[in-house]
Amino acid sequence: MSLTSTAQQLVTLASEGGEGGNHESLSPYLTGVGAFVALMLLLWITTRFNRDR
Repeated sequence: MSLTSTAQQLVTLASEGGEGGNHESLSPYLTGVGAFVALMLLLWITTRFNRDR
């Protein structure tokens, strides 16, 4: 497979993707809040183990 044919296939694939790819049941707010809570929990755990500073 040559570079030009690969590039042509990628351009064709990118131009056909009309949808955003978001799943209907995936809420961006719920995902954001979940990620924030997980990061805050990791930060809290890290600070508990690093009491000497």
